[in-house]
Amino acid sequence: MNIKIVGDSCFDMNEELRKISKISLAPLKISVGGKTLKDDENLDQKELLELMKNSEESPKTANPSPNDYLKEYEGEEDVFVVTLSSQLSGSHNSALLAKEMYKENAKDKFIHVFDSLSASVAQTLVGLKILELSELSYKKDQIVERVEEYIREMKTMFLLESLDNLIKAGRINKIIAKIATAFSVKPIMGGTNKGTIKLVDKVRGSKKALKRLVDLIGEKGEKLEEKILGIAHCNCLEKAEKLKEDIMEKYNFKDIVIVETGGISTVYANDGGIVIAF
Repeated sequence: MNIKIVGDSCFDMNEELRKISKISLAPLKISVGGKTLKDDENLDQKELLELMKNSEESPKTANPSPNDYLKEYEGEEDVFVVTLSSQLSGSHNSALLAKEMYKENAKDKFIHVFDSLSASVAQTLVGLKILELSELSYKKDQIVERVEEYIREMKTMFLLESLDNLIKAGRINKIIAKIATAFSVKPIMGGTNKGTIKLVDKVRGSKKALKRLVDLIGEKGEKLEEKILGIAHCNCLEKAEKLKEDIMEKYNFKDIVIVETGGISTVYANDGGIVIAF
């Protein structure tokens, strides 16, 4: 099957994934410290982290426009789109609007837009699932059905060193943030089945929090041997690799993939943040 997978730029990648020609991304934009950065392959993560650190105001993000998506829909391929949760971003709506616009002049074009109900490496895993099914010669409607089921079953959790940007952006409860700051508690956050963010657990100290994150995988997941686990890290590769080792010691995942946070994930994960999905 000749397909193209289109994500927004919260679809986090590594060098190996960037070489897959079937994957392309529509960039969001980030405004911080008086600068506007395009979240594409030219974005400098260290510059973004420095700008966020020195700025008193929360970074502002802008969705890909419908025109950004329209460019990615061009070509003969069948298009599967994977966006940020519609509860966290307007990227999903832009992708749907672009689909309507494109099909006005190309009614036979196949475009399906998935709401990942999540972000970051969870989107990446959805993309990999689409690739896997297409390589197994699943038909388009079968891919849609199986991937929608995959999204519903997926678990996403994250452990951040700083909650500042999530607080400023109104993504998490301020009471949770105050408790975390006052008592040196590390909240483990996660996605809901509606695509919003909830508190999963809270642990005092970074090392204990990472250990608890590993334990939660077994408590929340099932049939792990059939699944791929993804780890996204924000400027903390060593932490991600150690987490991978700890997970491999305890569980028998089909594979574990480590990716780097792109610009949008970096805005919310912040320096030292870890996101996992499976």
